[in-house]
Amino acid sequence: MLENLNQLVKDSTQDAIVNNSEIPDEQNEAAISAASGSIIEALKQQLSSGNIGGLVDAFKGGNVEGSAVAQDASAGFIDKLAGMGINLDTAKGIAASVIPGIISKFINKTNDPEDSSFDIKDVLSKISGPDGKFELSDLTNLFTGAKEGEAGAEGGGIVDKLKGLFS
Repeated sequence: MLENLNQLVKDSTQDAIVNNSEIPDEQNEAAISAASGSIIEALKQQLSSGNIGGLVDAFKGGNVEGSAVAQDASAGFIDKLAGMGINLDTAKGIAASVIPGIISKFINKTNDPEDSSFDIKDVLSKISGPDGKFELSDLTNLFTGAKEGEAGAEGGGIVDKLKGLFS
């Protein structure tokens, strides 16, 4: 998955990075890696902070540019470019011109059943915690309170706790 993302970034950044006189040729690969790394880090940040809604919104598509994922990825990418000695205004311009488009293409490929270059389960397993495991059932369990191997625990999930507030 990471190789596919790097290739997607490389294909999408020819003008903004490779053909940009503000980025020295010897830093092109590092800038491309910084873009893909920033996207992965932004996805991880959304998952680890519990912003499942942000991830779901991002993968549903829509306004990618204003999404938390795009904003986090852009900020990280700007920091990495600035750390490479790229002028801050140039870094901001590059991030604004490439990150939303790359994320949009990434999401479209992930959602396209005809495109196997990105699989949603693979993406989630790569951005999940240190154990590298993420099951869609983890989200279901959050709401139902079920533990692994149980059919469904009564009264342990968020939905049941919320019901108690309104009874």
